[in-house]
Amino acid sequence: MHIGIVGGVERGGQRYAAAAASRGHSFEFHGGDMAGRGSDSLGALVERSDLVICVTDVNSHGAVLGARRYARALGRHFLLTRRLGLSRFRALLVAIDEPARLAALI
Repeated sequence: MHIGIVGGVERGGQRYAAAAASRGHSFEFHGGDMAGRGSDSLGALVERSDLVICVTDVNSHGAVLGARRYARALGRHFLLTRRLGLSRFRALLVAIDEPARLAALI
């Protein structure tokens, strides 16, 4: 599964990528910047992703609404979370492998 995260993990991106890879998933990050080509790159991330996780603590309303709009239009799973630390991300990766648990989160 390809997981796109919008906001929140810029410095720890390599650790998130390693955690995703250890469970057989790929990972991509968008900082949530909507200026310039930000909106286009956000749409492209959502298009490539099977699951989009949007972190609200660090994103503008435009990034949150844009990510949600793109996910709905493209039929992608969308998870809105206030914060996303590495341990929460690892727990989400475990839940992805169990469809019943993932459905409860999304």
